[in-house]
Amino acid sequence: MEKNRLFPQINGLVHGGDYNPDQWLDRPDILAEDIRLMKKAGINSATLGVFSWSAYEPVEGEFHFEWMEEIIENLYQNGIYTVLSTPSGARPAWLDAAYPEAMRVNELGLRNHHGIRHNHCMSSPKFREKVGIIDRKLAEKFGAHPGVIMYHISNELGGECYCPLCAKRFQEYLADKYNHDIEKLNHAWWTSFWSHHYNSFEQIEPPFQNGETSVMGLNLDWKRFTTWNMNDFMKHEIGTLRSVTPDIPVTTNFMRLFEGLDYRKMAPELDAISWDNYPFYHNDYETFADTMADTAFQHAVMRGLKRGTPFMMMESAPGMANWHPYNKPKRPGVHALSCLQAVACGSDTVQYFQWRKGRGSYEQHHGAVVDHLGTDDTRIFQEVAQVGESMKKLAAVAGTLVNAKAALLFDWDNRYAIKDVKALADETKKYEDTCIGIWKQFLKLGVEMDIVGSDEDLSQYDLVAAPMLYLLQPGTAENLKRFVERGGQLIATYFTGYVDSDQLCYLGGFPGDGLSELFGIVSEEIDTYYPSDRNHVRFEYGGTWEVFDYAEILRVKDARVLARYTEDFYADTAALTCKEYGRGKAYYMAARVKPEEMIPLFERMLADAGIPVRKLPAGVECHVRTGEEGSYVFYLNGNAGPVEVEDAEGVDLLTGAEIHGTLTLPGYGVAVLSKSL
Repeated sequence: MEKNRLFPQINGLVHGGDYNPDQWLDRPDILAEDIRLMKKAGINSATLGVFSWSAYEPVEGEFHFEWMEEIIENLYQNGIYTVLSTPSGARPAWLDAAYPEAMRVNELGLRNHHGIRHNHCMSSPKFREKVGIIDRKLAEKFGAHPGVIMYHISNELGGECYCPLCAKRFQEYLADKYNHDIEKLNHAWWTSFWSHHYNSFEQIEPPFQNGETSVMGLNLDWKRFTTWNMNDFMKHEIGTLRSVTPDIPVTTNFMRLFEGLDYRKMAPELDAISWDNYPFYHNDYETFADTMADTAFQHAVMRGLKRGTPFMMMESAPGMANWHPYNKPKRPGVHALSCLQAVACGSDTVQYFQWRKGRGSYEQHHGAVVDHLGTDDTRIFQEVAQVGESMKKLAAVAGTLVNAKAALLFDWDNRYAIKDVKALADETKKYEDTCIGIWKQFLKLGVEMDIVGSDEDLSQYDLVAAPMLYLLQPGTAENLKRFVERGGQLIATYFTGYVDSDQLCYLGGFPGDGLSELFGIVSEEIDTYYPSDRNHVRFEYGGTWEVFDYAEILRVKDARVLARYTEDFYADTAALTCKEYGRGKAYYMAARVKPEEMIPLFERMLADAGIPVRKLPAGVECHVRTGEEGSYVFYLNGNAGPVEVEDAEGVDLLTGAEIHGTLTLPGYGVAVLSKSL
């Protein structure tokens, strides 16, 4: 058995999702039918109680758990385990009526009314008290049940609160951060500009929309505080549960590359990372394979938050979502492809929102395994059942890991700073798109790439890409230097090393904090292009790349120039450089070009790093999971038609076929080739 298995109670992968029986308590026939259908679909787990507070506690202090006790026991008797959620994601009306401080205040300083969800004040002592009571009772009631295998904290945590309680906590947070020295804060925020000087921490307000928004240090520290405050609230819930049942693991469901919270700061509190995956399949602005690749990047982000442990795909739509701009159902075969992509990228679960469609309210038309029709002969139900069979065949994959030798550096503070800075062009900064675009090129080459933070240990990697690393955290520059010095291949781009973690510009030239020495260049200017502007870079061997959006003008110190600009007043100056540093190489790409044009450069770097590439047809992904028993090579076809993959070896766990050489994948097809160690 793999030592990294998330759920030793389940002999294999988890297949399940959100189940809301409290919506059907008046229909025992439906509840009984749900059990039958779950077994037919190969479901072995159900997430319960996500929004059940008003069913547990219809009025303050009056608790009803008997209905949930019956559900959990019935599921368990039928081989279906429970992921039990805390219900703090949506409050009952009685709570807001009695304790209005639990409702958030928005960026204009206005108190929200009761409603929707994720509308709680993270700082409210009364709300924390009420959450603590219901969480403790849940743990005491159900924590000893053998069917409960995990706690799910709240739901899709996010949002900001500007109420007086949060403002006071923000002031206390800042006082602690700056050692109760207001002049340290004034220097870090550069408050001498525009006469923004503060005399005390009590004078500082959150960045209200109709207040102070021009101090970059304030804006960034508010973002940091919001993560800290939400993390503190999450820890309050976790601590309550662990005080009763310390051995039950906990998770909470993250959301794609969510901007509002720095997930890296929250990940250490969780036993497993889980996230909600709702790709915009079948859109009209990119190929289907591009949508797949973007989703693979999101999986890699989540995998990287807690390396060494499989992650969980907590939610996905079996059919369509109901909140996309265009709510389009998945085409035949896409559901299985999407589910197995999650497993290929390191997930040990395939879970859905939701099991059965609700009759009314906001998500009544959100995709579900069981439609309003209520039968097991729908296309979607049958495709879910097919996934259930595949999950059984892939049981040996549970607990195995993706072991990447390449990584892309992505930093939440950096994305906040780039979005906020008054520089470049508002519409074309595109930090996230730039990172994803570069990451996708390695995916095309069959190279798995982790997503890592600025302060993470890079010793397991041989190649690192660090696009647009505008803000440098303390120690990041030294971390990158050590990586290259020991033989690593590093590529950075324009807009690197301009400011420190307080967003104060480095003096002495960019990139700062010693990175100019690493790359052997100084950036003197950066040219921002209008959409009509054009330039090119020409390589020493004659090839050219087109430049758009941004071009830095470099002063080369001791780096080798690989490519030069061809136009404008900086024609013939360096656009791409390389410096040998220790046993490695540090590349600096001074201009924005199409990521796909950079593939020859990436291939050179991969060769120097000793990382093999795979010959893959366009639109095909390859991911590898490795464990004690062997490796599992996943091939996923993002094309509607069949393709052939060369140099494939192993036994396909899905079909039992032995593959030696050429693998034929049908449209949207998947193969999982097992190789023993």
